[in-house]
Amino acid sequence: MSLERGEDRLILQRVNHQLSTRGIRNPCRVDAAVKNGDVTLTGTIQYEHQRKAAMQAATGVTGVRRVSDHMTVKPHVKH
Repeated sequence: MSLERGEDRLILQRVNHQLSTRGIRNPCRVDAAVKNGDVTLTGTIQYEHQRKAAMQAATGVTGVRRVSDHMTVKPHVKH
């Protein structure tokens, strides 16, 4: 395993932890991917303010070079 892959794995763990502590969890579905320190956030959020929280959570992680936002706002509908 290359050093970069190990660092990316550690960054991914930290990003996922930060997303969880910021309340970005069910029914939101945000997935993070890391390659060479660049983080891509995909999935769905309920409210626009969660986008900012998710971006800040990822940006604040040590080792993150850049964060790309590919999240979609989709309000949760209760049945």
